[in-house]
Amino acid sequence: MAPTSPPAPSKGRAVPSGRFSRLASFGSMASGVAGGMLVDGARQLATGKRPTMGDLLLTPANALKVTQQLAHLRGAAMKLGQLMSMDGGEILPPEMTEVLARLRSDAEHMPQAQLHAALQLRWGKHWKDRFSTFSEQPIAAASIGQVHRATTRDGRDLAIKIQYPGVSHSIDSDINNVASLLRLSGILPKTLDIAPMLNEAKRQLHEEADYTREGACLERFATLLKDAPDYVVPAFHADLSTPNMLAMSYVDGVPVDSMAGAPQEERNRIVRLLIELVLRELFEFKLMQTDPNFANYQYDATSKKLILLDFGATRSFTDESVANYHRLMKAGLDVDTQAARQAAMDIGFFDATTEPKHQTAVMEMFDMAMEPLRQDGPFDFGAPEVIARLRNAGMSLTQERDFWHIPPMDTLFLQRKVGGIYLLASKLGAKINVRDLLTRHL
Repeated sequence: MAPTSPPAPSKGRAVPSGRFSRLASFGSMASGVAGGMLVDGARQLATGKRPTMGDLLLTPANALKVTQQLAHLRGAAMKLGQLMSMDGGEILPPEMTEVLARLRSDAEHMPQAQLHAALQLRWGKHWKDRFSTFSEQPIAAASIGQVHRATTRDGRDLAIKIQYPGVSHSIDSDINNVASLLRLSGILPKTLDIAPMLNEAKRQLHEEADYTREGACLERFATLLKDAPDYVVPAFHADLSTPNMLAMSYVDGVPVDSMAGAPQEERNRIVRLLIELVLRELFEFKLMQTDPNFANYQYDATSKKLILLDFGATRSFTDESVANYHRLMKAGLDVDTQAARQAAMDIGFFDATTEPKHQTAVMEMFDMAMEPLRQDGPFDFGAPEVIARLRNAGMSLTQERDFWHIPPMDTLFLQRKVGGIYLLASKLGAKINVRDLLTRHL
């Protein structure tokens, strides 16, 4: 039998870059979903059922239409779907969270003609003269940009992130359009004010689309971690960077979640580095890269170093916020229920008007999450019981539609980062003495 040929590289799919082309894409998605809802609604009514708008929106066919179109649009539309899918079901019902979770996989990249146009716009007509090699097939493609490997004439081996055309100008309208889709679905309570979350999402995504800011964050983390040789932060190359292009040194590694089959000791080491980094970010740096996407971490199995990528979602924390989390963690370790409840209220998990039963439910979830931290010895992240109990408790709370509550944005982003690291530790089956790591910072 002849050997099977590898699949041909994808030619890519153009990103709609103009306001009207993106609006037309949303319109096409809405009309397709509406048509599917009419057909499904008529079918269910004929069988005597009375489906809700949410039931009709969340069919597999409509879910596929939504995710395919958001992935095609890329930019803020896709990024917002990724952000919401990482919230562990706290804002959206599980069906929609599962739909949006599909957007965490790599996006399609730009076709060659659109790539060349973007490079010429940012670097000028003779951009190729800067390089001895430039791979036109990207090594990664995500929601806001794609990454190419290149070698400069002076021998620098670089990874260059190129922002998709039109992304930075379409953030506000994309988010408004996704929000309209959510409101149309009826899956969110009418009393829930999502405006603060949407405004914060716009602010956050404008920051992520500013590659000059990300370059500064890259340099800042390199400085903060200069005393920690177990971490690698790519070097920033300002001469080739612009607000839409980010040039950094290429660092070779493997996806960190691919280490699931490594020896237990090595998996423990990886997760220990991840947890220690989160603790330093919160309690020492007061500056955190808040995107827990597994693709943001790679591992060099030879040097045993953790490679940190993508600092677009870097967020600072106030002294007051850090102090509140310090009190919460200290009370949690000491099993001081009253102090923990007050710290949780100060952080914004609930307020004084929240019904006592809902306050109790939140604190019970906090107690579950504290289990690996209270254990004086290695906690087995591979054991599914704690995650399953937390998920079930969270889903029960979201069914209480009179308690749909959006915490402060700092809290949401921190929860998202901690939850992502917890899931990665679970995937790697690590066994870590988390209490020992935490008490060093308390």
